Amino acid sequence: MQKTKSSIGPNDIDKYVTHHYANNNGVRIHYVTIGGGPKTIVMLHGFPDFWYTWRNQMIALMSMYQVAAIDLRGYNLSDKPQGGEYYQMRHLISDIQAVVRNLEKDKTIIMGHDWGGAIAWFFAMYVPTMTERLIILNTPHPTGIVRELAQNPQQQKQSGYARDFQKEGTHNRLTPESLSAWVQDPVARERYIEAFRRSDFEAMLQYYKQNYPREPYRITSFLIDKVQSPVLQIHGLKDPYLLPSGLNNTWDWLENNWTLLTIPHAGHFVQHDAADLVNRTIVRWLTSY
Repeated sequence: MQKTKSSIGPNDIDKYVTHHYANNNGVRIHYVTIGGGPKTIVMLHGFPDFWYTWRNQMIALMSMYQVAAIDLRGYNLSDKPQGGEYYQMRHLISDIQAVVRNLEKDKTIIMGHDWGGAIAWFFAMYVPTMTERLIILNTPHPTGIVRELAQNPQQQKQSGYARDFQKEGTHNRLTPESLSAWVQDPVARERYIEAFRRSDFEAMLQYYKQNYPREPYRITSFLIDKVQSPVLQIHGLKDPYLLPSGLNNTWDWLENNWTLLTIPHAGHFVQHDAADLVNRTIVRWLTSY
């Protein structure tokens, strides 16, 4: 029987998705798909997370789009190459390219949160021909993050966790249970614990070691390509890790339309904290062009 979004509970979406693997130079990237439609949305999770984080959004979008949710390398069912160099941004971007090609698409809508949001920003900047539209959740533009770390003492303080993650051996203090503590739903938390038991904690922290700015923080003069696609950005204002001041001047780094929604009562995991509002906003934005 064909399932509709009204007949699938978010926690049970894993029973209805189809599993796939894309090969990127010998690294297998796991992703799931659900839904149909001529256009595809590729969803990228952050830390500590896996494809299942998008369950509410997948249900909301599956009737109009083919939805593909990825396990980033190092996580859950994706490969976990050993060595920090394999987690540099260029490899993370190429993983998404491999998935898009595996989906047999020329371009797609890219949606990301946290590290997935950072990858999505860079993907849109450096692979514009594959980026139809960009949806970013609780991740300021990379230039905004660098600026805030260099100039905003409060952001420096709030980024203490990232400095800890950059230290050698920190992964030894992590457990599947501690990484899942943020998940409020007890049924979903069990699925997270299972996924993190299959993950590589050292690989997960390589995202910070290889790609997050290190002290002393300074505004760098690196050149960026402006994002060519329309951008929808959603930010929970109670995020204790990525402050909303990082959103300032985002328009300087974009060539196209920018739609911003800030949600006062939502935190870092805005896709959970305000799932209904996030879903309605995304659907309205995608169908308004």
